[in-house]
Amino acid sequence: MSQPQPPPNFKPALIIVDVQEDFCPPNGTLAVPNGRDIIPPINTLLTLPFPLKIATQDWHPADHISFASNHANKKPLEDTIEVVNPLDTSERYDTRLWPVHCVQGSPGAEFAEGLDVERVGRVVKKGQKSEVEMYSAFYDPLRTRVCDSGLAGVLKKEGVSHVYVTGLAGDYCVKATAVDAAKEGFVTFVVEEGVRCVDQKGWEGVKEELGGKGVKVVGIEGDEVGWVRGLSV
Repeated sequence: MSQPQPPPNFKPALIIVDVQEDFCPPNGTLAVPNGRDIIPPINTLLTLPFPLKIATQDWHPADHISFASNHANKKPLEDTIEVVNPLDTSERYDTRLWPVHCVQGSPGAEFAEGLDVERVGRVVKKGQKSEVEMYSAFYDPLRTRVCDSGLAGVLKKEGVSHVYVTGLAGDYCVKATAVDAAKEGFVTFVVEEGVRCVDQKGWEGVKEELGGKGVKVVGIEGDEVGWVRGLSV
């Protein structure tokens, strides 16, 4: 059976978001239900001839604003905190508070056991500024940006046309990364087998939201991944 033919000038990148020990059962401090189940399909994707294979790591300082333990009388997963842009105090947004996770240099911040990291060509660390939350692999959600990983520039410099996103969690960092990829002008797909959510029941709603922002959720056996299989190594 012949492979589906990719669009002209097709140059895809694979972005694996935050597949780290703290996001995986059974011991992760912010374990995403069934999070470790995505490792085999992601490893399958890593065997395909993507010209760029990128993995992100949440890489927080211990005093990060998203940790409930850094705020008096706040509970992880239940409470929120207002983030104030240190560069423009008129800009504010609320963010959910979490258990301490993915602290820089900690075992929980390491890539999840079994992920084929040797096939990854570039690692992007995110969430390194204490004052702001950064779900996306690209930048924080502020108009006046405090954090920018430079990922958009890397993809554009390499001539990437299409971005395939997988990882944890589908309703937070995967969603934010995919939306920003589309906003930056890349044709963007989320590969469903490589995603799990903090709130798995909300995944159908997330898929609708992604579709409304120009991101298509695809299957690992679908034509879109088939385009990558058809590339010469």
